[in-house]
Amino acid sequence: MAHFVDEVRIHVRAGDGGHGCLSFRREKYVPRGGPDGGNGGKGGDVVIVADSQDINLYDLQYRKHFKSGRGKNGGGANKHGRAGADTLIHVPPGTLVYDGDRELVLCDLARAGETFIAAQGGRGGRGNASFVSSTNQVPRQVEEGGEGEQRWLVLVLKVLADVGIVGFPSVGKSTLIAAISRARPKIAAYPFTTLSPNLGTVDRDESRRFVVADIPGLIKGAHEGAGLGDRFLPSHRTHAPAHPRDRFRPGKRA
Repeated sequence: MAHFVDEVRIHVRAGDGGHGCLSFRREKYVPRGGPDGGNGGKGGDVVIVADSQDINLYDLQYRKHFKSGRGKNGGGANKHGRAGADTLIHVPPGTLVYDGDRELVLCDLARAGETFIAAQGGRGGRGNASFVSSTNQVPRQVEEGGEGEQRWLVLVLKVLADVGIVGFPSVGKSTLIAAISRARPKIAAYPFTTLSPNLGTVDRDESRRFVVADIPGLIKGAHEGAGLGDRFLPSHRTHAPAHPRDRFRPGKRA
């Protein structure tokens, strides 16, 4: 029974691209061989994936930095460098991806299988074989690999729970969630001990898990502000992004 975590802040850094190679053919009886420097490989991307096997952001609570692989440098004999390995970050469906300042929603991973490139890998640099032209038969020009993108992100799970425990104050809601999950809410014999929802994950077996929310006590007139009112229900979990970026795409990433 894992603790429920519905918001984390992480740093992502894509891999740098590999450098292009400066090389010329060196073969017997070919004293002036042509250029054969290969291109560098592209840096790996950091990709966030909506995975139906995940139900909260617990696994990301203590790991804050994610970095993808660097592209390999090009080599002689027109050998191109291998692309850097991508880094996949698995999150539950229903996760909102914000920029680090939480001023902009970058995407809404609403369905399982959807992906978002959080940081793009740097392009691979061109080797000197790519610069051959009719006026430059022996180019000594090469390119360095580009830098991978990096940024801070905030991930917010907008779906609170599968089951909500609702009732009057001091009727045992917190005691119940503590008994069926690893949530440890404050329990006391006075009204409104619970000031915000407590979330717990319940494991029926390896393949059946669900999230339970212990809702603060609701009394008559709560929608008008009586008691704690309903201010503990966060509005940011109910809104889809206004401007999803074009890096967001449905379906699994090849």
